[in-house]
Amino acid sequence: MLRPRIIPSLLIHENGLVKTVNFKNPKYVGDPINAVKIFNEKAVDELAVFDIDATVLGKEPNYSLIERLASQSRMPLCYGGGVKTVAQAQRIFSLGIEKIALSSAVLQNPKLITDISDRVGAQSVIVVLDAKKKILGGYEVYTHNGKKATGINPFKFAEEAQKLGAGEIVINSIDKDGVMKGYDLDLIAKVREKITLPMTVLGGAGSLDDIEKVITQHGVIGVAAGSLFVFKGPYKAVLINYPSKIEKDKIFKINK
Repeated sequence: MLRPRIIPSLLIHENGLVKTVNFKNPKYVGDPINAVKIFNEKAVDELAVFDIDATVLGKEPNYSLIERLASQSRMPLCYGGGVKTVAQAQRIFSLGIEKIALSSAVLQNPKLITDISDRVGAQSVIVVLDAKKKILGGYEVYTHNGKKATGINPFKFAEEAQKLGAGEIVINSIDKDGVMKGYDLDLIAKVREKITLPMTVLGGAGSLDDIEKVITQHGVIGVAAGSLFVFKGPYKAVLINYPSKIEKDKIFKINK
């Protein structure tokens, strides 16, 4: 039986693990390799790692770091950051990554979704849409860590990505990033209406109740979080954490 997934999301900046608020001011919180090792022990459903430097600086993916992450991970691992070609994607998969996340490159060249999907399989191709509310209503997709407006409607592009062969859509709220006051439920609902693909949501989790609220409304869905799984307590002490099996069963409403 398919179950929802609870997914820690790790941001890599200058080879360190960082957290941001509204995609700004990355704060160093530790070593990403160490974080992967800790998450291994906590029986995590899946792990997502995003290099937030690669696209902004026009760099190749850091294959050495990706290989180290993959070699240490005992859970399904999704990587995103700087991927622009089929060859880059294939090299990353050869290092042991299960899923690859695509964003700015496929917004500029949507056919890349099909090209990579045809080569590696749709289930491994994830399209990430970083969305922000517009002043006069609606949402717009941004790239380059929330600095570059694209004029693209996230709901329309989610539909297009599905037609082009994406295996999953990740919808990330820039407005909610790092704020820890709950997900953008309106944004999630509007994307869910448009696609039948597996979907993961990101941005805003401040408690397990926030995760439960999303799963209660949308059922089998991926619910990702960053700050929730690296900070603890009102003063945001750095502590890698993840819900126990008992806590997850409560969220999933198992045996209720």
